[in-house]
Amino acid sequence: MSFFLFIDESGQDRRSSPYEVLAGIAIEDRDLWNLITAIQKAEIEYFGRRYSKEQHELKAKKILKSKVFRHAVQLPPFAPEQRRELAQQCLDEGARAGRNQLTALAQAKIEFVKQVLLLCARFRCKAFASITSRIAPRPQGNFLRKDYAFLFERFFYFLEDISPEALGLIVFDELERSQSHLLVDQMARYFRDTAKGRMRSGQVIPEPFFVHSDLTTAIQIADLLAYIIAWGVQIGEMSIPSRPELEELANLVLTLRYRTTRESDHQNHIVWSFKTIDDLRPRDER
Repeated sequence: MSFFLFIDESGQDRRSSPYEVLAGIAIEDRDLWNLITAIQKAEIEYFGRRYSKEQHELKAKKILKSKVFRHAVQLPPFAPEQRRELAQQCLDEGARAGRNQLTALAQAKIEFVKQVLLLCARFRCKAFASITSRIAPRPQGNFLRKDYAFLFERFFYFLEDISPEALGLIVFDELERSQSHLLVDQMARYFRDTAKGRMRSGQVIPEPFFVHSDLTTAIQIADLLAYIIAWGVQIGEMSIPSRPELEELANLVLTLRYRTTRESDHQNHIVWSFKTIDDLRPRDER
């Protein structure tokens, strides 16, 4: 039994996004292809064809930006069949599309994302996230950052609860080559040179895979999660107001969290798969 953890990020430029989010979606190997085909079928159901065909890509910052929600409510909701036909026309015609087509496409985008999240729940996927303030201090040394370490920790707890034989494989959206090498090196040293890392390497494979997001459906799911969490979720110490139009999607994302307990100081503590972080530095740098 093995699980893939597909990981993407949102707000890493620390500009407009209220939070920096590292998010992952855990999918069991036996469910992966079935989930992919269900999402591809949903694309045709909502857009009349694959949205990700040619120049289009299912990037959250494009299909869930505020402008999409404004377009979606400029006319009453279209019936599903009419919405699909108009949405396809909008994709095919591009800049020539009219008001009806633009509105239908916007409505289709929002409903499609809802369906993706519902499909994730149907296929027993679990969401993981490290949520960091934009002003959180950053580490100076060449260590694995705490947002990655916490994400791997929660993923390990998930695998540990399932079975001692359950294995986890990490899949990242491809980074710039030097960044990819740096992350691989940091992960290797974390899993090889720290006590917690060595223990967790028994179930989490330390060397990650890198893929192209536009060719990998599950990375696109992680991208949606990261964006919705950054802009729509409010848990723990997250004090920056969220976008109200994302509330329904945010609630669906929260249903995908994993909840477990771990003993500390002779007490059982609840541990969620979403972790807020206010300082990314290791203890010796603080």
